[in-house]
Amino acid sequence: MKIALLGYGKMGRLIEQLALNRGHEIVLRIDSKQLIHLNSANLKQADVAIEFSTPYAVLNHIEACFEADLPVVVGTTGWYDRLSEIRQTCNHQKQTLIYGSNFSIGVNLFFYVNKVLAKLIDRYLQYDVQIEEIHHVHKLDSPSGTAITLAEGIIGQMSRKKEWVNELIGHSTGMVHQPTQLLIESHRMEEAPGTHTVIYSSEIDDIELKHTAHSRNGFALGAVLAAEWLQGKSGFFSVDDLFDFKI
Repeated sequence: MKIALLGYGKMGRLIEQLALNRGHEIVLRIDSKQLIHLNSANLKQADVAIEFSTPYAVLNHIEACFEADLPVVVGTTGWYDRLSEIRQTCNHQKQTLIYGSNFSIGVNLFFYVNKVLAKLIDRYLQYDVQIEEIHHVHKLDSPSGTAITLAEGIIGQMSRKKEWVNELIGHSTGMVHQPTQLLIESHRMEEAPGTHTVIYSSEIDDIELKHTAHSRNGFALGAVLAAEWLQGKSGFFSVDDLFDFKI
């Protein structure tokens, strides 16, 4: 499989290493200094693109892939307010895209268990819930896409939670969240790869569901697996389609 890497920072380089180890070929590498090479002619050399850039660049990268009729795996977050628009464009133009806040196998198992736990606890009103996420200081979006996916999973299973709100620790605005709101606390610390904790608290006890990434390898491998899975498919997919867990 021939891969175009759109975004060639730490994640892009790690994806390259893991893709090569699995017998694939990297035919194009695009970072902020190589945008002159982002064109249909170069993209058409690839079988698939893997996009890990920034929230500011991702939509341009998706558009370029659509113009080149190139399937794309999108791991960048911070653009989901445009999700419906991109889905419509993808389907209208008969393009192929899979997106996810996190392609790690372990994290997607975590997402599944998170929904199951939320569904079980919904009837026990003595428990309140919040999410804590820790990432490296270079992460541009807050909260993380993984935290948002966790929050949406909880809201989908708990009738008393209607929306999530975010507090970036160290930049507090003194916000007081309402009982129907799910609080996401975001921490930015040095080079932390990513830790997410769902905390259910009552006067009697706490229940914590936690995932800690030891490195970015899981994220990168999952993106390569998604690119392999996407071959021969057409349409707009999410990482849920890749793992296909059921409650």
